[in-house]
Amino acid sequence: METPLFDQWRSRSPHYDESHEAVCDTVRRFVAQEITPNVDKWEAAGELPRELHKKAAEAGILGLNYPEEFGGTGPAFTLFHGLVQSEELARPGAGGIGASLMSHGIGLPPVLAMGSEQLKQRIAPAVLAGDKIICLGITEPGGGSDVANLKTKATRKGGAYVVNGAKTLITSGMRADYITLAVRTGGPGIGGVSLLLVETDRPGVSRTA
Repeated sequence: METPLFDQWRSRSPHYDESHEAVCDTVRRFVAQEITPNVDKWEAAGELPRELHKKAAEAGILGLNYPEEFGGTGPAFTLFHGLVQSEELARPGAGGIGASLMSHGIGLPPVLAMGSEQLKQRIAPAVLAGDKIICLGITEPGGGSDVANLKTKATRKGGAYVVNGAKTLITSGMRADYITLAVRTGGPGIGGVSLLLVETDRPGVSRTA
């Protein structure tokens, strides 16, 4: 059986070692067992089951490159480990499934980088365990990803923010428990934009496919 091209160049690269092969084996096995046999069914349904996140967490995939204190693997993960993971998740030829499964890869980092310790402890472990789903909400109807000119507005009232606006084309947006939401809290331009963590079961949050 012919060795896939990316396996051939990886074996000759000085940037890859046994740790990358371990990631490759883990993700490739998970994809073969849990994703590939179900691709057609999930594509037809237009969604993947929530339990896939739990299985990915148990396989050690969701926690790659996240702090151990939150259930991750720690800092040994590099860009090249990420490339291996992306290659293997692309094997079934269904990019939407991999993107949806890994939507925490864009939704969770802002929480870990800028959130309070209390917020990080409440959100990150549940996401990395596959119990909760998080996404990133930036793109707006008619505005693409023009972050500097986004229209969704958040106004401080007492100890909370009231958010008014709409987002569209949000990966995992229909299934997420949390949205790391880009909103306007100040004046025009990128300087007036903030990020809020919104729980999707809050009153006033609605979603349509």
